[in-house]
Amino acid sequence: MLTAPANLMIYVASRPVDFRKGADGLALLAKETLGHDPMKGVAVVFRAKRADG
Repeated sequence: MLTAPANLMIYVASRPVDFRKGADGLALLAKETLGHDPMKGVAVVFRAKRADG
């Protein structure tokens, strides 16, 4: 079972992203776009362009 802190904010990206950016690139994208640091209580859910995988 996964548990999350009560103050965890979860954001879902509405546009697809390029996963070749890697974890660091996606974290930077989230920080620049949302203004929140994913390393400090924020979870961002990304989606790929293709949904058949």
